[in-house]
Amino acid sequence: MYKVAIVGYGNIGKYAYEAVKAAPDMELAGVVRRPDSLGKPVPIELKEVPIVSHIRELKEVDVALLCTPTRSVEEYGRDILELGINTVDSFDIHEKIVALRNSFQKSGEKGNSVAVIAAGWDPGSDSMIRSMFEFMAPKGITYTNFGPGMSMGHSVAVKAISGVKDALSMTIPTGTGVHRRLVYVELEANVNSKVVEDTILNDPYFINDETKVFFVDDVKALIDMGHGVLMERKGVSGDTHNQLLTFEMRINNPALTAQIMVASARASFKQKPGAYTMIEIPIIDYLYGDRDDLISRLV
Repeated sequence: MYKVAIVGYGNIGKYAYEAVKAAPDMELAGVVRRPDSLGKPVPIELKEVPIVSHIRELKEVDVALLCTPTRSVEEYGRDILELGINTVDSFDIHEKIVALRNSFQKSGEKGNSVAVIAAGWDPGSDSMIRSMFEFMAPKGITYTNFGPGMSMGHSVAVKAISGVKDALSMTIPTGTGVHRRLVYVELEANVNSKVVEDTILNDPYFINDETKVFFVDDVKALIDMGHGVLMERKGVSGDTHNQLLTFEMRINNPALTAQIMVASARASFKQKPGAYTMIEIPIIDYLYGDRDDLISRLV
């Protein structure tokens, strides 16, 4: 049984708890929360679970699920990897993934541990589908269309802005991999909305997309965790043109992210020390069960 710690207990952390409890080869070692959260009421499902402010306070941990905002993943991950504990995160800033991999590679080698990075659904499982599309039709173009739905990473980025009480970022596909961001913001009292809007529009999460900001009285009344993706590739296999490949799913965003992180935690124990994206790991390593049985059933 792998002993799993959940670091952070927001949307993904809560679904990670469910996914760990359902996994036949895992047990929950405890939950790591910010010190300012420890004095607050404990969620009922965690009444019998050790809750600490640092992973060192837990007795035994094999792997940590970093259910933290993307921008704090590297800070938490380096420390935990160097303690000799595997990590899994759902880091989602695509252009910074290689840099994170290089950073965690050093920490993993130092701690004799493994990091599986960017292990959500995009980047993550969608990256695996895009890779399959490319070897099936090596020449061509793949369009990844997200939504419509709530983007957790974008929403968290807005919530981190000073003066923002709550926020929701919706991703609206306009076709051929182009997206519009609709951002709904609930402000603290006496906050300059123009300053907040300018900060959002210039944030790396939003600067490359058409983004519209709306100020509302109650963000919670708008939240729906549903999301989805439609990937399409038109390409060439050998000399044969017009190969049309399509993948589509409609999902609960944090629930799927957490489930993929748990599968990646399982896969982490089958890799050499270092850092890996999901496309670098054999698919069978994510699955629970006897290897021959899995091959017999799935191949």
